[in-house]
Formats: sequence, structure tokens, C-alpha cells
Amino acid sequence: MAVDTRECVEAKLALRQALAACGGNTKDETVIAAIENLRSLNPNPAPTRNGKLLDSNWVLISAPNFPGGERLASGKFAYTLGRLAFNMFQPAKLKVVIDRVSQPVFLLGNGEQRSHDIVVEFTTADENYPQISGVVRNLGVCEPISDTVLQVKFTGGILAPQDSTNMDEWQAVFGQQQQNAKRSLKENLMLGLFRLMFGLVASQTMNSETGEVKFIMERSPKGRLEILYLDEELRITCGEKGTILVSQRQ
Repeated sequence: MAVDTRECVEAKLALRQALAACGGNTKDETVIAAIENLRSLNPNPAPTRNGKLLDSNWVLISAPNFPGGERLASGKFAYTLGRLAFNMFQPAKLKVVIDRVSQPVFLLGNGEQRSHDIVVEFTTADENYPQISGVVRNLGVCEPISDTVLQVKFTGGILAPQDSTNMDEWQAVFGQQQQNAKRSLKENLMLGLFRLMFGLVASQTMNSETGEVKFIMERSPKGRLEILYLDEELRITCGEKGTILVSQRQ
């Protein structure tokens, strides 16, 4: 079936306008309708097989999907640091504001396997700490299991400062990962469960030169991600729990 280019352009504009009107909420009825309309015009029925379109640094333009978020008056979203990466980085209750979420997807040279990292750029917003900028990078890989579905697994994570961050301030806030680990009984039980299920192994020390703190997942869980729409400009995905994310090519 031939795709009407003008219809696609108008449908994508309608989606962008709908997202802007509701703060990026993909559960909004207008957004859902706009996505369904765009899907009906999908020019690529087998998106997982199209490496040329898959590969890019995708930047999220819908709302982030981490649990427990708070939308601020600025339109940005605030979370605790723990919500961004399995509570593996301390101080887990540190309030941070998300500046950008991106996903670099590139072929890894191992068959059809590609990177599936989730890169969260943030700025601290907690009166008990200095305002500094950092990055949480959840490391992942993906590969196609059908024309429209990717198998995804996460293998670990990295907490690191952004280039402009004062290293002394960074180390003062994040340098003592174990000593900062003041968790409730429930949090300790959940962390113990995650370690047992996924083989989570936390780094004991920070890299003094780069400021990085890492963890690995030795028994990585596998999930599925459906690509609802993909073209030269936009990517729309749906996770196993029905969470829909809209990203644009950088």
C-alpha cells in the first residue's frame, strides 16, 4: 500500500501537538488517537529488520516512564535517584530533575544485536546538596525476534558526572556509596530480592579519575519491546506493560 507523505507529515504534527498539550502523557486520549492514526500510515511494516532506520541516538519527547515521578511547573519531571536505576546508586533518595532521556541504538557487530542503553541526564534539585549535573546510563542490548518486536535485556548501569560538573562537589555527594546507604527495611528486602533474582553486583568504590560508579546484572531479565512506528524522524515503542514512548531522531 502506497503511503501518502503529506498525510504522514500532518499525522506527526498532530501527535507532537497532542504531546505538547498534555505534558507528554501517552495515556492521554488525544495522544492515543494521534498514535493510532500515525500507525495506520506506517511506511515500515517490518521496523526491526530495517537497520538503517533503527540506528540513531533517539531522544525522548514523551514523558519519562520511571515510577514515582513528579511533573514540575517547568514541565520537567523530578524523581529520586534510586528510581532511575534499581536503587543501586546512593544517595537513593536524592531528588533529581531530568533534563533529557536518550537512547543510542547502534549495531554491536554481533549478528543483529544492537545497543539499547537508556541515558538519563539530570540535575540535582535537593536543598541538602549542591546543584550538580550527572548522567545515569542503564546499559542494555536488543535484537529482533519478529518483524515488529525486539527482545531487550539490561546488563548494568553507570552513574557519572557531566563534563561541566565540579569533581570535588561530585565526589562529596556520590563518593561514599556504601556509607550513604541508609535504607529502610523494605528497601533492603527489595534490594536483596533484586540481587538474588538478577545477580546485581554494585561497585564498592568510585573511579577517582572519571567519577563513575557502576553496577552489573549477571542474570539479566529479558523483556519485549514492540515498535509501533518507525521512520526517518520518529520512533514509537510499546513495552510489555503497555507503556508507550515517543522518541525523535537526534
